Amino acid sequence: MTNYKDSQIAGKFGTLPVFFTALSTILGAILFLRFGWAVGQLGFLGVMGVIVLGHLVTVPTAMSVAEIATNQKVRGGGAYFIISRSFGLNIGAAVGIALYLSQAISIAFYVIALGQAFLPFFDWLSVNYGIVISDIRFINVPVMILLSLLMLSKGANIGVKALYGVVVILFSSLVCFFMGSPQIDPSEVSLVAHVPNNESFFYVFTIVFPAFTGLAAGLGLSGDLKKPEKSIPRGTIWATVVGLLIYVAIAVKLTYSVSPEQMVSDELIMSRVAIWGPIIPIGLAAASLSSALGSIMIAPRTLQAIGADGIFSNKKVNDWVSRCRPSDNEPINASYLTISIAMFFVLIGDVNFVAEIISMFFMITYGTICLISFLEHFAADPAYRPTFRSHWLISLVGTVASFWVMFQMNLPYASLSLLFMGIIYYIITHNKNEKKGFNKLFRGVIFQISRELQVFAQRADRGSREEGWRPFAICISSDTFKRRGAYDFMRWLSYKYGSGTYIHYIKGLLNEETRQESQEVLQRLLKLTSVVKSRVYLDTIISPSYTSAIAQVVQLSGITGRGNNLILFEYSRSSIENLHDTLSNYELMVSSGFDICILNSSYKGFGSKREIHIWMSPEDYQNANLMILLGYILLGHKDWHKGFIKIFSIASRGKKEIERELLVKQIKEGRIPIHPSNVEILTIPEGESRKEMIRHRSMDADLTILGFMPNDLTKGVEKFEGYDDMGNILFVGAHHEKVIMAPLDED
Repeated sequence: MTNYKDSQIAGKFGTLPVFFTALSTILGAILFLRFGWAVGQLGFLGVMGVIVLGHLVTVPTAMSVAEIATNQKVRGGGAYFIISRSFGLNIGAAVGIALYLSQAISIAFYVIALGQAFLPFFDWLSVNYGIVISDIRFINVPVMILLSLLMLSKGANIGVKALYGVVVILFSSLVCFFMGSPQIDPSEVSLVAHVPNNESFFYVFTIVFPAFTGLAAGLGLSGDLKKPEKSIPRGTIWATVVGLLIYVAIAVKLTYSVSPEQMVSDELIMSRVAIWGPIIPIGLAAASLSSALGSIMIAPRTLQAIGADGIFSNKKVNDWVSRCRPSDNEPINASYLTISIAMFFVLIGDVNFVAEIISMFFMITYGTICLISFLEHFAADPAYRPTFRSHWLISLVGTVASFWVMFQMNLPYASLSLLFMGIIYYIITHNKNEKKGFNKLFRGVIFQISRELQVFAQRADRGSREEGWRPFAICISSDTFKRRGAYDFMRWLSYKYGSGTYIHYIKGLLNEETRQESQEVLQRLLKLTSVVKSRVYLDTIISPSYTSAIAQVVQLSGITGRGNNLILFEYSRSSIENLHDTLSNYELMVSSGFDICILNSSYKGFGSKREIHIWMSPEDYQNANLMILLGYILLGHKDWHKGFIKIFSIASRGKKEIERELLVKQIKEGRIPIHPSNVEILTIPEGESRKEMIRHRSMDADLTILGFMPNDLTKGVEKFEGYDDMGNILFVGAHHEKVIMAPLDED
């Protein structure tokens, strides 16, 4: 035996097997055994609702399948292959295992239905010979054994060959049915249900829905098709359309031929209408046999594809499941397991119970396929170029209909099904960390959402940007791997209230060598910052000088599309070369309208992240509100959740109380969480400088915020020196005064 992945046997079937497999499942056991009962329960109008709702799921799914199949090479595994290559192996396997179980259980459903075809024969034996067969399993179990032996010995070839014979029988039985004469007077015809104790709409829908699952039957042959990208779309869409038309025609014929009471009481009511009654049980047997053969062909191939992807945690299990016969590529081991599962449900013998389970898992599969198609449309990936195109709205309707109907059908079953898939997903994720497909698909979706929001924000931003100011900050540094202070500050700024872009500066000309260096630096940055939760956008810039780099950076639109309004620089207290570079480019940044922050990093860093001291003086009238806002924004991060702000304002003698009242009022009206006891109004003692006062009172502060004005820079670096042994200091220069209070609506 060989492994599935190593098998080089080419597909041998064309479009007709897909069409006939799907159609024979659609026009299968449910049509002959339960559709008349459904018409009797709900009436013509009600059953039309079932047909419409069923095709609101299956038609979008058929079109989604056609679209996805013409965009990628579909290998063995059918729906599982499509889902796993779009959402990734983790989600694909969770849905795929559920799909496999529903396919395996479907075998039991069709075998049980096949047994129902023998009921007229049992009645004949009882009446004529007194032979009473009370348990249908006397037929079901031998039939299951014979089918299993047939499939294990002959493989898919015998199933496909049988399809053509089944289609002839189905066609003959339908012709006989439509040629039959009505059994009731036209005046007795009713388009609504009026039988006593009739079942609910969604219960009937649940029992009937397996009739619409022929789509998955055709998909399952993907690994045995010469050109699946052509055969799958054509076969599934045509089978869906033909099945829809036939079901509507049969509903009309039944409504005008027999009474609702007769339809509910007689499982084989179509035989009463047909011109030759025995053809209906024969058609039921043929359709059930064909569907059972189709399911026995398809289910093992789904399991084989799952094993070939190495989904199970044990390699021996994967190898055993994916193994196939060298001669005909048959999934022999997967067939053994599938037959065992089917036999278990055959022994249960309840058609309705099995139908409910099948409906639930197929509904999940169909909803997921439609969701993939919708997301592919929304993501607008240039690599998504199917030759067959559906509309995104059709896929969305299929997605919503599938998941909504699933919970309407049976809430406990739907919940258990999703829980079952969730457990499988968790187990597989724990053992196999594979998310490529999922990430690829949703990355495109996120890109589209982000793009639309950015354009919306830019066009809606027509008023003053200073109303409700928030930081759109950018930082440029060449010392990223020496100190983390600037990155941490950006991380706190962008956590909740704003956005941040951190750019590592590489000095040099743009060429292949520096471009490669920038890529390596970016990967290093991403790895370094992955250990902390951050919303900072990371990038690199290559430029021949610091001035040219700043000129480029201040012109960036920012990740929000609204442009940046604050730029952060950083320098070490023990080495002030970076400060000289910053100050020499001050005019450039001011001309760009930026607020400027300069972080002075010390060996103390940000300490225990508790105390923020803000120092203000009369000349800081333009900076004061920005300094307070920055302190408040930092406290919004969980790293500072135990922090508090203290404000020190330097005033002239005699104005201390007036200054305090104004400042406390401003803080209160601005709803800034600073307790009045943390506001101090000071005067500079004689013989002591402002810097000495700040050092004395803020020596143990975790961050000190000071303001500076343009005229301070005429003195060079003097404004920024003289704060030895203090923690980190943030110097703030506002381009213009900020509004600290949220604007009130006018009456």
